[in-house]
Amino acid sequence: MPQIVVVTRDGAERHLHASADVSGMQAIRDAGIYELLALCGGVCSCATCHVYVAEPFVNVLPKMSDDENDLLDGSSHRTPTSRLSCQLRLTEVPDGLRLTIAPED
Repeated sequence: MPQIVVVTRDGAERHLHASADVSGMQAIRDAGIYELLALCGGVCSCATCHVYVAEPFVNVLPKMSDDENDLLDGSSHRTPTSRLSCQLRLTEVPDGLRLTIAPED
């Protein structure tokens, strides 16, 4: 059961233990953190699950798909560490992954 750290928009930290077979988005929503809208339900079509990945983890995550990259291009809050949490399968991320919820577009 991987542990992830989620930083909400107000700076509060939540430590989550999540099932390895879910996405980061699902784990965040299952923990009751509803500021992550996730309007499309995790099918990579809206970018409302935009998060920032902490620097030490950026290069160890699976490569971003073209679809994810295109959706993030539409965000005015995109940074080099931006990812869509629906695309981060917890079976593929290191324990202790730190995600900060991006501002809403």
